[in-house]
Amino acid sequence: MTGRDPVVVDNVKERRYEILVERQVAGAAVYRRTGSTVAFLHTVIDPEWEGRGLGAILARRALDAAREQGAAVLPFCPFIREYIQRHPDYLAWCPPSDERTSS
Repeated sequence: MTGRDPVVVDNVKERRYEILVERQVAGAAVYRRTGSTVAFLHTVIDPEWEGRGLGAILARRALDAAREQGAAVLPFCPFIREYIQRHPDYLAWCPPSDERTSS
């Protein structure tokens, strides 16, 4: 791993997963936890880092973290919702009645 390899960390205090590149926050996925549910609210990549696939890396690692915790996922964030639609293996972690993941 080099200093340019992206790293995703859970900044619990700020309630967001952050993607770091060269030790800089390049983007974040804001969430709210309620019991065993993680609601993703907003995802953003800094314009300086756009077009490098960082949003997909951030979404995948944030969703993987929720899956590892056994948490249900509520994809209120359009970016996370679209990521789940393109990677349907994550649908199992969304409540069945969650219309936000429907095509």
